[in-house]
Formats: sequence, C-alpha cells, structure tokens
Amino acid sequence: MARFDWDDLQYFLAVARSGTLSAASRELRTNHVTVSRRIDRLEQALGRKLFERNPRGYVLTNVGDGLLESAKLMAQQAETFRSESRNDSVKIGGVVRFSSLEGFGSFFLADRLPEFCRANPSIHIEMITIQQIVSLSRREADLSITLAPPQADHYHNELISPYQLFLYGSRSYLNANPPIKDSSDLNEHDFVGYISDMIFTPGLDYLNEIAPGIRPHYQCSSLHAQVRAAIAGLGLVVLPAFIASDIPELVPVLPEELRVDREYWSVTHRELATTPRVRMLIEFLKSQTRAAASRFNPHM
Repeated sequence: MARFDWDDLQYFLAVARSGTLSAASRELRTNHVTVSRRIDRLEQALGRKLFERNPRGYVLTNVGDGLLESAKLMAQQAETFRSESRNDSVKIGGVVRFSSLEGFGSFFLADRLPEFCRANPSIHIEMITIQQIVSLSRREADLSITLAPPQADHYHNELISPYQLFLYGSRSYLNANPPIKDSSDLNEHDFVGYISDMIFTPGLDYLNEIAPGIRPHYQCSSLHAQVRAAIAGLGLVVLPAFIASDIPELVPVLPEELRVDREYWSVTHRELATTPRVRMLIEFLKSQTRAAASRFNPHM
C-alpha cells in the first residue's frame, strides 16, 4: 500500500467541492494533471475508490462521501490552529473577496468599507456587485452576501440584518399623476423595476409582492439605474428603506399597507468561517448594520 500523504486531502477537498479537475486546479493554483495524480495517489494509499469518473466530472463514492466530513473537519482544525499559533505581533492580512447584492454593496457598504480598510491596512478587500450568483464552491469569492442562504452542511451562514422595502415615487411624479389612496390605484401608474427574466435570485422579485401582475414600464438590471429613473419621474419603484432614506426627492407610497421584508445573510465555506480576515469582515458588516438598524427597519 502506498504511503498516505496528509497534503493530498486538500486536493480531495477541492475536487469534492468543485466536481472537476479544472476547477480544483484553479482553486489550488496548479494544473489538472497534478490534481489527478494526487487523487490517484490518495486512493492508492487508502486502497479505496473515492470518486466515480464520468464525462461531467468527479462524483463522490460512498467511501469518498464518508471521508469528506472528516477531511473538512481536519481542514477547519488546521486553519484554527494556524490562526491561534500566530505570533500576536504579526498582523492579520491577505485578500478577502466577497460578493454582495448591488443595493447593499453600492448604497451602504461602499461608504463604510474605508473605515474597515483604515483599521486593517493589511487586509485587501475585493467586492463583487455583478448581478449574478457567484460560486463559493469554485472559490470565485470567500464570502457572499445573499438573501437566501444555502442549507448545505459545508456552508456557514450568519444573519447580517433584516431589512424592509417600500414603494416610492418622486415628488414630481406623484404631483403629476393621479393620487394613490389605496393599492387599487396602482394600476393607473407606471413602475420601474428589474427585467423579469433576468432576476437571478427569487428574493429580488419584490415588485410582484407589492403589486402582483404589474409589469414595469421601465426595466433595468441595475438597481442604481432604477433609482435614478425613479428620481427623474419615470415611475414608482420598490427600494430598501436604507437606500431611499438618503434621497429627499423620493416619497414613500402607502408605507403602512405596502411593505416587503427581507434579510441579508453572509455565507462562506465552513472552513473559512474562522479565518481571521473573513471573521473580521463579517463582524464589521454586522456592527455597521446594527448601528443603522433604524434605517434598515424603520417600521419595527
């Protein structure tokens, strides 16, 4: 039997997470030949087959699935040990790449991240706000801010903050159009919203909760563009309260009747959840939303 090399477990974990040699090689910054060789060597050392190979990639066998939890626990413990064994004089550093929904990232975090960067100059932040799901399993990001956290065991989820959304219109639009006394009057009005077939996560389909069946007159994949269009008087728009509260031109419409509740969650791989630089960013996000609680939830 071949000698067992503990280092091969990181290759096993990468392939188990991504399902392909190419994705695992990108994560580990090596080539797919090396990844394949290390997986073969691990299987030979254990005397068991860990993956089924097929044209679509690598699928865990029952034996591989059993090893996965132990390997993840070992990786987490190793990361914890490395963190705790660091000399206190050594600064915590490195890159944290995280994805965020545009509203939270652009309208709230962008103004507050400089405080985090000044306090932690050795930590470099990369924020992704593109309107698509970023894959944590392929290591496209270390952390994701999302509305619906995955329930898989290998993810670690934490609530960042609940928040409320309301319907808004610009003063100029509301003055120039029929009055809105109740929700039945909404049928006489234009709306600004997302392109329906490009909504990449169901939690963003909040216009359908406010005004079921209404198709926006102006549709755009960018929330920032929606805000600008609403200010210009193009129509009514559904926005998080923490965004609209900074825009005097926007007025809430039937706030006691029309409201949507959502939550922001942080999601990361379980083995990264205790990494100091990731941990510090998560705690910073939570502290900032706590400080702005009345803006996130004005009608609690």
